[in-house]
Amino acid sequence: MEDTNITNAEHTENGHRAGFVNIVGNPNVGKSTLMNDLVGERISIITSKAQTTRHRIMGIVNTPEYQIVYSDTPGVLKPKYKLQESMLEFSEGALTDADILLYVTDVVEEPEKNKDFLDRVAKETMPVLLVINKVDLLKDNAQLEALVDAWHKRLPNAEIFPTSATENFNVQNLKDRIVELLPPSPPFFGKDALTDKPARFFVTEIIREKLLLNYDKEIPYSTEVLVEKFEEKENSIHIMTVIYVERDSQKGIIIGKGGEKIKKVGIESRMDIEKFFGKKVHLEIFVKVEKDWRNRENKLRQFGYIE
Repeated sequence: MEDTNITNAEHTENGHRAGFVNIVGNPNVGKSTLMNDLVGERISIITSKAQTTRHRIMGIVNTPEYQIVYSDTPGVLKPKYKLQESMLEFSEGALTDADILLYVTDVVEEPEKNKDFLDRVAKETMPVLLVINKVDLLKDNAQLEALVDAWHKRLPNAEIFPTSATENFNVQNLKDRIVELLPPSPPFFGKDALTDKPARFFVTEIIREKLLLNYDKEIPYSTEVLVEKFEEKENSIHIMTVIYVERDSQKGIIIGKGGEKIKKVGIESRMDIEKFFGKKVHLEIFVKVEKDWRNRENKLRQFGYIE
């Protein structure tokens, strides 16, 4: 314990800086794409569907001079069931423990969507960086200037950064400003840490992404993925997972005729998991019914949505 204190004291004396940068905003504005761009790793799953991020996911950037702990949060929404209540709590919690707040919007969303949450952001005393994402979709500078003016009136204390996360436009300027705003502090995590999440978490996120991409309507939102076995050897990993659904009919849809659909999900997931870990992966996927799990507190606790 004494060694850690000495290290922390040295870090602070040497001008080391560290801080929590929390990313908030409505669904589908590109928070996860931006997070991955800022971290330089594929930490958050990205699909074109709303409510992709369900947990609060940290991505950590380290240099000898600073440590930035980015936090991607679920999109802000009006909860319809207990799962979404937990998701909203992750987003609201991000307003209370940030050193810097990144509020992400885009060029197409209605600015007053989820007005209550925006009102809270407007009252924050911490530095707020307003990111207007997807500016590559605008026709001209006049449109951009009008947007910047409107947002400046809505969040007068925020610094505004027009960006395109997919085109990597103006992201470096945003990164530089974040570094400038970091407070003096020793690191919060080990300097080799990339995230606060365990390896199993990223397996579930990769499989969940494939479910979002391969199934329509409500099906992906009714699923949860749990890793039951994660055996890592030097050159390979054996993973056993369960996809939970809420109804028997959903189980049939997930599996597909002759097991074709679930086989496709398995192949795509395995390829991405192998890329992520840099090892051969033997992946097994089972499908089970857990009725109405999104509204059951014991299940939400088991799946990590309630502490």
